Amino acid sequence: MVAYVVVEVDVHDPIPFGEYRRLGVPTISQYGGRVLARSDDALTLEGEWHPRRIVVLEFADLDTARRWHASAEYQAARKIRLPVSNTRTVAFAGL
Repeated sequence: MVAYVVVEVDVHDPIPFGEYRRLGVPTISQYGGRVLARSDDALTLEGEWHPRRIVVLEFADLDTARRWHASAEYQAARKIRLPVSNTRTVAFAGL
C-alpha cells in the first residue's frame, strides 16, 4: 500500500538548509520515492495551522518510507537540517 510523508518545515537559516536539500533530496529517489508537492505558500482552510513550507513525498509503502528516513544517507542530511529549522514529519499508508 502506498505511503505518504508530509513534512512541515520552518527554515531559520537558508544557506545550510540549501546544503541539506542538496544532500537530502536525492535520497528520496534512492528509496523509490518521489516528491508530489512542495510549497512555501500553503493556504490554511481550518484551524490554527500556518505552515511556512509543506512537502509531500510518496513511497511504495510505509516500510520503505521508514527505511528512507532511517537511512545513513538521509540521516547525514538530517543532521544539517536539525539546527537550522523546525520540522514536523508524519508518514502514513494511503488508500
